Amino acid sequence: MAVPISFDDLINPGLHPEYEPAPIFSDDTSFIDVVKPEDIKSSTLTVDETRQPVVMVDNLHVKYQVFSSGKAVGTAGARRLLQPKMRGVRTVHALQGISFVAYENESIGIIGSNGSGKSTLLRAITGLTPPASGAVYARSRPSLLGVGAALIPDLSGDKNITLGGLALGYNRQEVETMREEITKFAELEEFIDLPMRTYSSGMAARLKFAIAASKQHDILIVDEALAVGDAKFRKRSEAKIREIRENAGTVFLVSHSMNSIKETCNRCIWIEKGVQKMDGDPDTVIKAYQQHKK
Repeated sequence: MAVPISFDDLINPGLHPEYEPAPIFSDDTSFIDVVKPEDIKSSTLTVDETRQPVVMVDNLHVKYQVFSSGKAVGTAGARRLLQPKMRGVRTVHALQGISFVAYENESIGIIGSNGSGKSTLLRAITGLTPPASGAVYARSRPSLLGVGAALIPDLSGDKNITLGGLALGYNRQEVETMREEITKFAELEEFIDLPMRTYSSGMAARLKFAIAASKQHDILIVDEALAVGDAKFRKRSEAKIREIRENAGTVFLVSHSMNSIKETCNRCIWIEKGVQKMDGDPDTVIKAYQQHKK
């Protein structure tokens, strides 16, 4: 008769000496070579000598190769399905010459219309999307907010806090110390013992944010994470991001909520169709962006 395996045994690496676990994060950035911005000699960027640079994006271009079916042929739509020779490869120039320097204690909002390349820029900064030309230099490895790949739907929220904390590099004692704080921040006190598959999308997203934001990040990338939860939770999320920034961290935030950008960020970059349109004070950049959309 098989002996049941406890949860503690399942995550205890000492019981699996011959097993090499697969990476927990699908967005692992440990393979990135970290280069200090002050060591870069060939960049044409202008760096403020009175401030500490954290991320340098130098004339960044990102291109995707995608299949294209071409224009419709005749009036019979089905005819296109019978003409595979019309399929070709199309190059999408997602980012076109993006350049800026991010400094310590900055929270930078990235805005733009849908499909403008905002998320592509963040993925390039984390090293998940390789540049076609140009370069991204970082003082340390950027952290893409989210531990979704580490969480298991069939386990309870409480056990997923353990998994998420271990994935972020905490030991078991540290996870136990911050467990109550994470649960309270995610507003899941009554549901923390239920399987995550029973959570709504908003509940799951709050738990992921609470786990990921429990760690002090040098460079934090947040992509639409503040779009979940009610107004009260968004306020607390914004306050948490400001806390990370004030503790010598640099935060990049992509959001379609202009209010979140204004309340959270002290700098804003506007990207439109892959082109950097504006970089400056959030109120000024957002006003120009909203005028453009009219």
